[in-house]
Amino acid sequence: MVMSPRLDLRQTQSLVMTPQLQQAIKLLQLSNMELSVYVDQELERNPLLERDDSADVSPEPDRREERADSAETQVLDVVPGNTTDAPLDQDFNTAAEEGTPSDSWAEAGGGFDAGTPWGSGTSGSFDDSDGGLEQMVAGPRSLRDHLSDQITLDLKTSADRLIAHHLMGMLDDAGYLIGALDEVADSLGCSLAEVERVLGRLQAMDPPGLFARSLKECLAIQLADLNRLDPAMQALLDHLEMLGRRDIAGLLKICGVDHEDMMGMIAEIRALDPKPALRFENTLTQPVIPDVLMRPDPAGGWLVELNSETLPRVLINNRYHARLSRSGDKETRTFLSENLATANWLVKSLDQRANTILKVATELVRQQDAFFLHGVRHLRPLILRDIAEAIEMHESTVSRVTSNKYIASPRGIFELKYFFTQAIGAADGGESHSAEAVRDRIRSLIEAESPDQVLSDDKLVDILRTDGIDIARRTVAKYREGMRIASSVRRKKEKSGRLP
Repeated sequence: MVMSPRLDLRQTQSLVMTPQLQQAIKLLQLSNMELSVYVDQELERNPLLERDDSADVSPEPDRREERADSAETQVLDVVPGNTTDAPLDQDFNTAAEEGTPSDSWAEAGGGFDAGTPWGSGTSGSFDDSDGGLEQMVAGPRSLRDHLSDQITLDLKTSADRLIAHHLMGMLDDAGYLIGALDEVADSLGCSLAEVERVLGRLQAMDPPGLFARSLKECLAIQLADLNRLDPAMQALLDHLEMLGRRDIAGLLKICGVDHEDMMGMIAEIRALDPKPALRFENTLTQPVIPDVLMRPDPAGGWLVELNSETLPRVLINNRYHARLSRSGDKETRTFLSENLATANWLVKSLDQRANTILKVATELVRQQDAFFLHGVRHLRPLILRDIAEAIEMHESTVSRVTSNKYIASPRGIFELKYFFTQAIGAADGGESHSAEAVRDRIRSLIEAESPDQVLSDDKLVDILRTDGIDIARRTVAKYREGMRIASSVRRKKEKSGRLP
């Protein structure tokens, strides 16, 4: 066999990530607040763009027909229409492409991760070359971020995390919990005992003293963390008003200690932090701004719309372009032509982003209707593919839309990602159950057990199968351990008082 060199001409097809498509994908991942920062930069950079400061285009609440046809509002009982031009609905290889221009949106360069919150924690610039790693970590850490990390690690179920984030939103600047717990339970559709249990977990987080409802409780939490909350100290906390009056003689009688011990106890209290949240800079000063709003429709169902107050609007100044194109030189006309193309793509991308987010949010509300009606225990199992198939889009598009986006509902503000839960099969072959709902059921069964009838994992499996939940024993054990619930043997000893 003789080997010889030769030249062949081959024709192949491939998908290319154009700079315009990179821009559209980037905008889709941004929240409304991050998008506003990006648009402000484009307004400064592009002379053909100007802000649309016209009157609020939000329709009146009682004009249902306009709201149904608007690109920013969706009536839930209306099937969303198909988008005529949907270049975002593709699953591309997002490696950097050669020859990408170096201005603004075309400077995306590297790959696009569906879960990357663009602009989060930065100064608002999307140019990767503007700052190094030291700039990303130099900013002070907020209390919200500090607590969110602990909530994610310590609370294993979506229901508990939803309650925890709701309570975190009720903290004042000093770290005290304001508001009634029964109102929280009514708002989220759960029991008061569940809210109190989650509050107890939150009060054990760092720094100690947070989520207290009074100065007494704040100091007690910190003393308990130091293992110094003995009966004498508790008596002192119960009579703080006497300490304020410097009634040391009366406190000596109430606490049953001598003068030296009393002075030591007072010194310990003075060393505590009565406002534990103030040690963090910018404490909870950046509330979550929802990207999507929903409310009950008087005619039935739900109304879903974009938050127009935070949605930037831009216009293209065609008159300015036409005037300069006639009088300018070739270099000016080239500059204007490039900026006109950029402006057109930005306006088109903003419009498509609004339609895509609204379509995904509307279907998400439709799928989780039981949650919004009845509370956290009615979360149904849901994955990205369910939404993608319902609205005929790709899963990657749904993932980008739901990343770093929040919805304001009658039950509170929730991240869109919270509504995606795993499925547990039904014993009778019927509709599957949400993994979070199964965890709640396991927890409630264990909390209701008596000392002489502690439920083993096998018994829990039998009860769950009676309820129509097909689950294996090892799965029950995994869920129980994930919720930090001891085994049946240890629980029996604890409830009978036989543990050392």
